[in-house]
Amino acid sequence: MSEALIFLSMVAIFALLAMAVKLPIGVSLAFAALGGSLIAGEGISLRHLVEGSFGYFDTILIIATAMIFMKSLKASGSLDTITSLLLRTFYRRKFSLLLTVMVLIMFPGMVTGSSTTAVLSTGALVAPVLMKLGLPKVKTAALIAMGSILGMIAPPVNILVMIMGGGVDMPYVGFTIPLLIIVVPLAVIISLWLGFKDIKVVEYEEMRSILPKSYSKEYGFRIYLPLIVVLILMFGQSIFPEVMPDIGIPAIFLIGSLVTLFCGKRFNFFRITQKATEEAMPILCILAGVGMFIQIMTLTGARGWVVISFLSLPALLLYLGIATSMPLFGAISAFGSASILGVPFILALIDKNAILTAAALSAVAGLGDLMPPTALAGIFAAQVVGEPNYFRVLRYCLIPALFELAMGVGVLLATPLLDKII
Repeated sequence: MSEALIFLSMVAIFALLAMAVKLPIGVSLAFAALGGSLIAGEGISLRHLVEGSFGYFDTILIIATAMIFMKSLKASGSLDTITSLLLRTFYRRKFSLLLTVMVLIMFPGMVTGSSTTAVLSTGALVAPVLMKLGLPKVKTAALIAMGSILGMIAPPVNILVMIMGGGVDMPYVGFTIPLLIIVVPLAVIISLWLGFKDIKVVEYEEMRSILPKSYSKEYGFRIYLPLIVVLILMFGQSIFPEVMPDIGIPAIFLIGSLVTLFCGKRFNFFRITQKATEEAMPILCILAGVGMFIQIMTLTGARGWVVISFLSLPALLLYLGIATSMPLFGAISAFGSASILGVPFILALIDKNAILTAAALSAVAGLGDLMPPTALAGIFAAQVVGEPNYFRVLRYCLIPALFELAMGVGVLLATPLLDKII
C-alpha cells in the first residue's frame, strides 16, 4: 500500500475513534498507530509502539511535575496570595489591571504548557473578580480562554514546540525571545480588546472584598518562596551558568513543590500529587499516543510522504495550509496538530530559522483549543463563569483568535528579517 493511503488511513482511524466513538485522544492516537502498522504490513510492531510512547518522556515529566507544583501552590495558599497581591497593586488603572489579570491567567499555562490548567486554576480565581468589576460573563470567559491559550504558547514551557522539536531532533533551547515576540503584543491587544470598554475601576475597599484571601499576614514573606525558588533555579542557570548547574525543568518543579510544604498552609502532599497526576493523565496519554503515531509514520514511510507533499506546494498554498489545517486539526487535539502537521511544516520550511518557525507554528496550533467540537479552552472557560452555551464564548474569541493567527503567520513570513535582528 502507498505511503499516502497509509497516512490517510491512520488519520481516518484517529478521527473516527476520537469524534464518532468518543475514545480519549491518546487512546485514539495509539489505535491509529496500530492500524497504520497493520495496514502497512508491519504487523503489531510492538517495539516501535513502545519506543514511540517514550518519545516525549521528557515532556511528560515536565507536565507531571508542573501540575504537582501548581496544585501545591494552590493548596499552600501561595497562589491565592500572589493573585491578591498583584490585583491589589495594579487595580487603580484599567490598563494595568487588565494586563495583570492576563498575566495571572497565563501563568499556569506558562508553567505546565496546558491551557486547561490555566482556565481551571487562576482563570477560576479571577473570573468572579472580573465579573464584579463589570465585565460580562461571556467576555470574562473569552478573556480566560484566550489568556490560557497565550499561556500555553508562552515560555518557559511550550509543549507544542517540544513536540515539534522532538519530531525534527531540535532541542528546546533558544525559544524564550521568539515566543515573547509573539505572546507579549497579543496579551496586550487581546486583554484591551475584550476588557477595556466594560471593566471599571473601583475603590480599594470594594476591590479588597472581592479578592481571593491573602495569607501574607499569617506566613509573611515565605509564602512567596516556592515561586521565587523556581524562578531562580529556572533562570539562574542561564544567567550564571558557571555557578548554577542545569538540573532540568522536572527537578526544578519538584523542588518548588517540596518548598511549598514549609511555606504556607499545611496539606497532604501525597493526595495533592495523586490529584495532580490524575488531572494531567489525559495530556500525558496524548503525548504517549502522539509518540506512537509519529513512530509508525516514520516506520511506514508516511512521514516522508507528508513532508515531500508539503515541500512541493507553492509558497502561497503552504502558508494557506498552515493557517487553516493546523487550527482545524486542533479541534481533535492541539498536540496532535503540532505533531502530525507541525513537524512536516517545519521540514517544508527548512530554509528558514527552525526556532522562529516552530514558535510561530505553535501559536497557530494553539488555536485548536478553540475549535469545536472539543474546544477545551472555550468549554472550560464557559463552565468557570456559569455560561451554558460555550458558542457564545467562542463568538467573542473570534477576533482575538484572528489576531493570534495573523501574528503566527506574520512571524513565519518575517522569519528572515527577525533572524537577522535576534
